[in-house]
Amino acid sequence: MKLTSFLLVGMAMVSAEFYSSRYDDFDVKPLVENDRILQSYTNCFLDKGPCTPDAKEFKKVIPEALETTCGKCSPKQKQLIKTVIKAVIERHPEAWEELVNKYDKDRKFRPSFDKFINEDD
Repeated sequence: MKLTSFLLVGMAMVSAEFYSSRYDDFDVKPLVENDRILQSYTNCFLDKGPCTPDAKEFKKVIPEALETTCGKCSPKQKQLIKTVIKAVIERHPEAWEELVNKYDKDRKFRPSFDKFINEDD
């Protein structure tokens, strides 16, 4: 009985170490291929426009994901985040700078996050 309780607690702790897998299958292709959608998400994250339900959920984890260099992200989530960030950097560098200024104005996390973005999967 004690072993079963220990295993259940251990499994709960492991699952709490990662963000919800709800968005692991989120199709980023339309987001990164459609500039209007990409800009809409970016505006949401910058408090410059309305947020879709998905964007609102993503926005909630931005500060922690930045501070921990996506420490609670699953491998799939890391891949998705890198894809979207690279699209924003490439097509909207000024918006990327605004995002950095908003979420990391002291540039405390920028070096580690830049390294994360540029790492091979």
